[in-house]
Amino acid sequence: MDFSNFLSLFKEGKVGAKSHMKNLIEMAMVDGHFDDSEQTLLKHIAKRHKISEKQLKEIHDDMENVHFEAPKDDETKFEQLYDLVNMMVIDKYVDKEEMKLCSIFAKKFGYQEKNVDELIGAIAENIKNGQSIKDTKKRLDWLLS
Repeated sequence: MDFSNFLSLFKEGKVGAKSHMKNLIEMAMVDGHFDDSEQTLLKHIAKRHKISEKQLKEIHDDMENVHFEAPKDDETKFEQLYDLVNMMVIDKYVDKEEMKLCSIFAKKFGYQEKNVDELIGAIAENIKNGQSIKDTKKRLDWLLS
């Protein structure tokens, strides 16, 4: 991605979203399979963050130049972790490398190591039960404090 594209993303407030898209792509690819359900979820999340398919492709094609940016606030932090867990479970198979990567992201986001596995498991269960990000966060507030 050239500087003008990066500057455009920055002006649009999408630099953190760009990092999030990279994290999601890494999660989708860590098990060696990037299937249709993962691709569809990635496009849906990108659209929610106002990232075009062209920008998403640029991020995918130039991942080594997309730097990790930890979410700044609790709401964004939880939303991004929810999205990562969703990417992990969307194909109905959780690979141990996906779980390890999800745990690494949770710790990088600042979640307490002692709660990470329980938090990821609880988010996964809420996703399986069709709970939204907002409802899941309400249910898990006790674990987030």
